[in-house]
Amino acid sequence: MKKQTKPNRSYQVADQVQRDLAELIREVKDPRLGMVTISSVEVTPDYAHAQVFFSVLVGDPQECEEALNHAAGFLRNGLFKRLHIHTVPTLHFHFDRTTERAADMNALIARAVASRSKDTDGQG
Repeated sequence: MKKQTKPNRSYQVADQVQRDLAELIREVKDPRLGMVTISSVEVTPDYAHAQVFFSVLVGDPQECEEALNHAAGFLRNGLFKRLHIHTVPTLHFHFDRTTERAADMNALIARAVASRSKDTDGQG
């Protein structure tokens, strides 16, 4: 009989990793680390690796990424104590540019709307 696994199990693990990392990152004493928010976590099917995407409210994104990847072993060890799974994933941190791109898109839209309203004001 084949062991049944829940199809959303990796999502549950990723969600738990995200929540635990949010708490564990506060324990990292690295001056390069700014105000970091974990935006998403993607875990490989074998739980060997986790791609951790973060955004930064205060601080340099590149320095924060370096600091987080430097602290990945410490953070993984913290996860090992919290998660009750056989394999705790190796962590790979990446700066998430989604909010940056969204702000750029909003600015473009605002400029387009402003220029359109100027065009229609001049034709009345």
